[in-house]
Amino acid sequence: MRALITNDDGIDSPGLVALARGALAAGFEVIVAAPHVDSTGVGASVFAVVEDRRVRVHEAALPGVDAPAWSVEGHPAFIVHSAFEGWLEQAPDIVLSGINIGANVGLSVIHSGTVGAALTASMHGCSALATSLDCGLDGAADAHWEAVVDLLPRALELLTARPAGTVLSLNAPDLPSAELGPLREATLASVGAVQVRIAHTAGVDGAPATWQATVTSPDEPHEPGTDVALLAAGHPTISELRTVSAVPGLL
Repeated sequence: MRALITNDDGIDSPGLVALARGALAAGFEVIVAAPHVDSTGVGASVFAVVEDRRVRVHEAALPGVDAPAWSVEGHPAFIVHSAFEGWLEQAPDIVLSGINIGANVGLSVIHSGTVGAALTASMHGCSALATSLDCGLDGAADAHWEAVVDLLPRALELLTARPAGTVLSLNAPDLPSAELGPLREATLASVGAVQVRIAHTAGVDGAPATWQATVTSPDEPHEPGTDVALLAAGHPTISELRTVSAVPGLL
């Protein structure tokens, strides 16, 4: 199977390298294409830097990854969409996104570029796996990327057993694989692993107003059975996500 590997943390992310290596070890034919800069939080945006109606795509080399790699001046969902609209001679059979720096949990996954790329694949009838490591927003230097990589075979087994176009989200605690609890299916928490609070400062003497964001842990206790609660208890979690759909019965 031909796997497209992408992410939202950018082409230089160690999580991207780990995922590409894991996909190669699993026997996939791999092509890597990721944003040229950090694109965290862009959701399913299809923004791209366009000059003369062209988007720049640069060849890249990832350490220990014997596969073609590209640094793209566009967001991850744009990259995935392009892969199905003529960029690649052969469209991918599966999209693997990540490994994200930080967990993607709760309803706030809608903002994740890593998840947005996976959901975009499903719009093209392609199954996708979004992968994330709960290693903090900045990513620890000694992050346990292998915690996610070692879970790939089981996650891919679950994914390929589902209908085409299925999207799964896999999160792992930042622990050695031997210290992980059993993989658990999880519901999405009503809030994510962090909350963002905005402080507004009015402009003075013609200066623009400003917003300052503060990231904090949620005040509420973890909801049992949710991805946030299970991850905090040391369990890797997996959840099936659905893309946008209309609900009949309005009129």
